[in-house]
Amino acid sequence: MDTIERIKQQISENSILLYMKGSPKLPSCGFSSQASQALISCEEKFAYVDILQNPDIRAELPKYADWPTFPQLWVDGELVGGCDIILEMFQQGELQTLVKEAAAKTAAQDNNAE
Repeated sequence: MDTIERIKQQISENSILLYMKGSPKLPSCGFSSQASQALISCEEKFAYVDILQNPDIRAELPKYADWPTFPQLWVDGELVGGCDIILEMFQQGELQTLVKEAAAKTAAQDNNAE
């Protein structure tokens, strides 16, 4: 599977996905730290990919997403944006709504699959 296919698979398999430097518990840059803290504050589970451990994704994702920087938040297969957008949405209460709706959709799909 090539890198773009892996990225597409990660995005499709995770309704809330943060591409970041480091991990939510040990972020490796201030922007990734702020973005992951905002997501943690939404109190829903989210997936993350540490781009420092995945240099191929770090190289290919900006081209695929047409977004040059990290972190990148993807919700329901759509690019939401980077740190500034994530924080602005969080301060306005939009991020919490978006994340909770995505988590609820995923929960409903999981329940239907059983």
